This record gives sequence, structure tokens and C-alpha cells, in this order.
Amino acid sequence: MSARFTDRVVLVTGAGSGLGRAIALAFAAEGAKVVAAGRTAEPLAGTVALIEAAGGTAAAVTADVARAESTRELVRRTVEVFGGLDVAVNNAGVFRGGGHSAADFPLDDWRTLLDINVTGVLHALQAEVAHMRAHGGGAIVNISSNLGPHVRIPGVFGYQVSKAAVSALSRAAALDHIADGVRINAVSPGASESTMSLRPGETEAEREVRMKQESPLGRISSAAEVAAAVLYLASDAAGSVVGTDLVIDGGVSA
Repeated sequence: MSARFTDRVVLVTGAGSGLGRAIALAFAAEGAKVVAAGRTAEPLAGTVALIEAAGGTAAAVTADVARAESTRELVRRTVEVFGGLDVAVNNAGVFRGGGHSAADFPLDDWRTLLDINVTGVLHALQAEVAHMRAHGGGAIVNISSNLGPHVRIPGVFGYQVSKAAVSALSRAAALDHIADGVRINAVSPGASESTMSLRPGETEAEREVRMKQESPLGRISSAAEVAAAVLYLASDAAGSVVGTDLVIDGGVSA
């Protein structure tokens, strides 16, 4: 295992499960000091326990990205605990309103998607950039989706719009802040090793069968594959990668 992030401080939102947990574990395995953030303490403690059991360093901080003051406090606590902030991964997100068309989309679900998936990313990014540009720069990776920016399907209206906004936000912010020494990029996973890729009532075995038909690759992407893309974009090897949206979806949007 390489040590690309030895002694660097990495903040991951939505780190209590799924892709967020896998990303946090991957950074810790390469030497980072990881802050696992999310709204609920118990799953975050589980992520920290896994990191520490593998010999890594981590801390859990509860935060709600839908509130700007909460993300500012999250960054403040990160710096307080580990002395800085070098990399941030804005992964926190939700899925709401599946099965509804645009004309019938529930407005409560719409507001939740925008508050967390879009405004939540902006809140986190603003707090992160404020610290990074005052302390020598850093790297930010926002987690978008192939649904919305790269491919559309019926019945997923609100989620697709929110993730298309994350991709656009990432590109626009990247141009604004590269002169500040802050590199901003996005990763857009397709169906991957997380509960969000399961349809209502679907088992993992049923998803496996479905993906053989829906994906050119014939399977979901592993959480490790998505994490590897995030770590690349955050690494020094991607020093000239600015404003990209790296799609990890087995060819679905090719």
C-alpha cells in the first residue's frame, strides 16, 4: 500500500456508511488523518473504529451540511483536532421521490434534495475553501452521480436534477478557486456498492442479475473502485486536474 496522504488531514462527509465509509477507510489506509462527518454519531463511531482497528487515525464529528453554521463548525473542529485541512470529500447526499415525474414531484422531497445534495455541498465547499485558501491550498472532491449529469432515466427526476447541479457547481467553483491553490473536482459513480443503488425491496442478488442487463461491464462498481477515483483526484498525481467530473459507472453513460 502506498502512503500518498501521510500526515495529511482529510475530511469526508457522509462517512458513516456506504461510499463515504469506503472513502474514509481508503484515505486512512494511505496515511491520512481522517475526520468522518455525518448527522448521526453511531455510524461515524463505527467508521472510526474500523480505521483505528487497521492502525489508522480518525475522529468523528457530527454535522448537518444543510446548515451553513454546522459546516463552518465542522471545519473548525477538524482543524482543532488534527491541525489543518488538506483534502475534503463532500459525499453527504440523499435520495428522495423515486417514481415521480417532474409534474408530480413532491415539493417536500424537492426541497430536501436541494437542501442536502446541492446547498449542502455549497455550504461544505465554502467552509473548506475559506480555510484552504488562507493556509496554502488543498483539494476538494464532490461526489455527484452518473444520473443527472451524464445519463437520465424516467422516474428519478429530483435526484437527477440535484446531481446535475453538483457537477455544474464543481466545475464552476473549480475555475473560481484554482488561483487560490484549491483544486476542485467531482466523481460521478453509477450503481455501486451501496444501499442507494438498490431499488425498493430489491436484494443484492437481484441487483446483481439486473446489472448484467443494464451495465456494459455487467456489474456494479465496487466501493473500492469509487474510492480509488476519489483518492487519485485528491492526490499530487492529479495536480493539473481541475474541474473534471470523473465517471465511474461501468460504461452506462459511455
